[in-house]
Amino acid sequence: MANAASGMAVNDECKLKFLELKSKRTHRFIIFKIEEKLKQVVVEKLGGPSQSYEDFAASLPADECRYAVYDFDFVTEENCQKSRIFFIAWSPDNSRVRSKMIYASSKERFKRELDGIQVELQATDPTEMGLDIIRSRAN
Repeated sequence: MANAASGMAVNDECKLKFLELKSKRTHRFIIFKIEEKLKQVVVEKLGGPSQSYEDFAASLPADECRYAVYDFDFVTEENCQKSRIFFIAWSPDNSRVRSKMIYASSKERFKRELDGIQVELQATDPTEMGLDIIRSRAN
């Protein structure tokens, strides 16, 4: 089922890997890419459970848009171990305008396919998705 606004389908692997991240915690993060020729969103990279937030941030291209999901573990003030699933719409200022438009118009539908996202961030440069921002949004 392609999205009327952008014509982007969502590859089944996207949903499968997201479910693994959410329920089995086999991935720390997932980077998704829109394959314009195939007109679908595909999994570009999976981060293992031991990978850090720095590994995740370094996986995002400096000049291309991506969607990403990050499973953030933290400890609350009450000393409870928790986790939040972040959806990050990565759209660097120096990426192509067409690419930004395609990612922007496909985002809501793609997000709906991933049931269980708890926090959404829109970032145009690494400072907008720094660990401090992730921490403040997680609580």
